[in-house]
Amino acid sequence: MADSKLQEALRGMAVRMPKVVREHEIMRIAASVGGRDNTKSAEYARHEVLKWAQKRIGGLLPDQAWNGEDFDYLAGGRNCVGVRINSGESDIWAVRIDDPDKTVPGRNWTTEVVVGLQPRQSPQLSIRLLASTPEDSLDISHHTPGLVQQVADRCGLSAGGYELTSEPFIIQYADEAEQLADMLAAAERRLPVFVLTTPDESSEPLLDSNVLARAMLGIAHVVVLPASYTWYITERFGKARSVFGGAVRAYLPGFDASSDPYSHRLFLTENLLKQDGASQCDRWMRSLAAHESVRRTKLGRDVLAFAPIRNASLQLRQTALVSEHASEAVQLIAANARIVALEKQASDDKATLEFFSSEHEKSELRAESAEQQLRAAGYRIRQLQDQMTKAGDAPDAEISLPTSWSDFANWCDTQLAGRLILAPAARRMVKDPIFEDVEQAARCLVWLATNCRERRMGNGEGTLRDEPVEDGVRNAHCGGDQFDLDWQGQRYTADWHIKSGGNTHDPKRCLRIYYFWEPASEQIVVAEMPAHRRTDAT
Repeated sequence: MADSKLQEALRGMAVRMPKVVREHEIMRIAASVGGRDNTKSAEYARHEVLKWAQKRIGGLLPDQAWNGEDFDYLAGGRNCVGVRINSGESDIWAVRIDDPDKTVPGRNWTTEVVVGLQPRQSPQLSIRLLASTPEDSLDISHHTPGLVQQVADRCGLSAGGYELTSEPFIIQYADEAEQLADMLAAAERRLPVFVLTTPDESSEPLLDSNVLARAMLGIAHVVVLPASYTWYITERFGKARSVFGGAVRAYLPGFDASSDPYSHRLFLTENLLKQDGASQCDRWMRSLAAHESVRRTKLGRDVLAFAPIRNASLQLRQTALVSEHASEAVQLIAANARIVALEKQASDDKATLEFFSSEHEKSELRAESAEQQLRAAGYRIRQLQDQMTKAGDAPDAEISLPTSWSDFANWCDTQLAGRLILAPAARRMVKDPIFEDVEQAARCLVWLATNCRERRMGNGEGTLRDEPVEDGVRNAHCGGDQFDLDWQGQRYTADWHIKSGGNTHDPKRCLRIYYFWEPASEQIVVAEMPAHRRTDAT
């Protein structure tokens, strides 16, 4: 009875207590401002930002704002604060705009904008979009702030050497299709590329490319690829990494001909044609671009936060007052202003840490779920293989082998899935190695995924030491060549390897496949291949 009354009292207190307001970082934008005159380009960019800010706050900004000076505009939740640090060598101008959401009570938006100018460099524009809300989950359709389009239209913007535009890039000629292929594989590309293909019988993609391009300005490139040009992508990167027939694909930075195709999501035409299929794809791509913008840009390097800049400005102001022998009252006002700013920065930093802690917990849950699904899939694969074996079929009897290194990693992912996997180092090494016999390397991996794995799982007899793999190739313990490596957050030792005979160290003919057994997933993990590892002994 007493417990019941206590629980009822606690519930009443919980209802009366204010909800916790959480800050979510929605997106980050880092871009170079165009124009021949860097000083004027920076001035134009600042002017466009202030025009946008004035619309958001619904009032007139003070003259100091338009003159490029420090300013404060506080109007009951619709606030705009600006600071500028001009040392002669560098010119940093930053504003923070706060305004409440138009439809959701308690949700407030914060936009932090920095325009930085260094000698003999293009002006740099950085933007952070944040949302503070008591909502348990933030359900929004991601869209970059309108100021990005204003600056792009007035000055021009680029990222990683590629122009940022609010219109989709529509491929119309063969050389443009080749440029797209080059862009997808460019190491300097910083943003995702969303490629929307057209169905064979249509000239328009299944998604509204114009709406998507406007929403993604600054955090993704949107390209429309007609059906007649999709073969350029297929020929360059292979069918598994291509997109065609009305499908849509998101190519993340770092993509090339050897990339894991499953890391660059493909939306098939039949799914887009389902009820709400196109809208779900559009929403997912917006969310992906926003998430990638936070994940790939570094705070303090690519994008600057407002609070540290304001604190630096206040510190310089304090120092100047001391050197000018200002009165104690004036210095006290400046010191109090800096204390308030530092407290605000500490609060912002705490909110940021809480946000990333929450995101980390979500990532861990997703990872645990993925591992469970992987184990379940592996168990199901083994069941099906056992059934095929009992029925007299050999699951790997007609397995096709790759004939070039460009197809090797993808072949491993598809043909040996659930049994053998390439570690990141091995995946890099098989892109373009000196070792020539691609099929021999593939046969050795098939042996690891079948004979060796079955023995590891207790389905065979005898030792694997000096076990013949094929003529002139054997499996052996690494001995002094073993090495440690990190794999999925754990430390392992690559203590076995497959080696070709003949004691040759000619990299064209010398094969080494270093691996270890991962008992949790029951997989062979290839740490390095196909070259002989350089050690003190060799």
